[in-house]
Amino acid sequence: MKPNRHLIVNADDFGRSAGINQGIMTAHGSGIVTSASLMVCWPAAHEAASYGLRYPELSLGLHIDLGEWTYKESAWRPVYEVVQLTDHAAVAKETERQLAHFIRFVGREPTHIDSHQHIHRSEPVYSILKEMACVLGVPLRQYTSGINYNGHFYGQTSQGRSTSDAISTSSLCSIVMNLPPGVTELSCHPGCGKETPPPYQDEREIEMRALCSPEVHTVIADEEIQLYSFHDFATPRSDANVLQGNEAI
Repeated sequence: MKPNRHLIVNADDFGRSAGINQGIMTAHGSGIVTSASLMVCWPAAHEAASYGLRYPELSLGLHIDLGEWTYKESAWRPVYEVVQLTDHAAVAKETERQLAHFIRFVGREPTHIDSHQHIHRSEPVYSILKEMACVLGVPLRQYTSGINYNGHFYGQTSQGRSTSDAISTSSLCSIVMNLPPGVTELSCHPGCGKETPPPYQDEREIEMRALCSPEVHTVIADEEIQLYSFHDFATPRSDANVLQGNEAI
């Protein structure tokens, strides 16, 4: 008997650009993506939220965006920074602002929380988002008991070098076949077309093709893996609280 395994496939950066939106929508409609994390501060966020409203089976979480860094000249250097990450008050205010925007766009609270480039692994962002997730009753990536996190489906090294082998169809099949018992979240970053920002532009299209591959669907069926979304884990607060969130914007 095969072990009981469940897989959440979560697409990050939803709302970042039209090209990323299209890649995620394709990977949801024709592929294995079951959830997405919305970046609310970008112009394409409205399009992404509208898609989520039309397809409510896609669970939408909040992708907290406090900055982005790229590896250049032997160091990680900022592309942009929304707030100073060591300023607890500024981080708390900004994360609450982004949560309020999410509620306004989607009409409900997020089903899960994570962050752009995993900045919630460090303090004070970790403590702030942990408390937010606890209040909302939703998972926080990598820190919620019962949900394993797998970030191996990613096409760049820790120094920013492209490694397309890691996001090939065969690599994705291998990840799926070797899932541990229980629930696993697999993050991904699909996209397509010219309206996809660098430096992870070409890799997004490779990811999208792998996520939509019939071979991956076959492996999931053969391995008897059940696709889940974060709808299966969130315990949202009442509609009254959602309305209060809208009124607070």
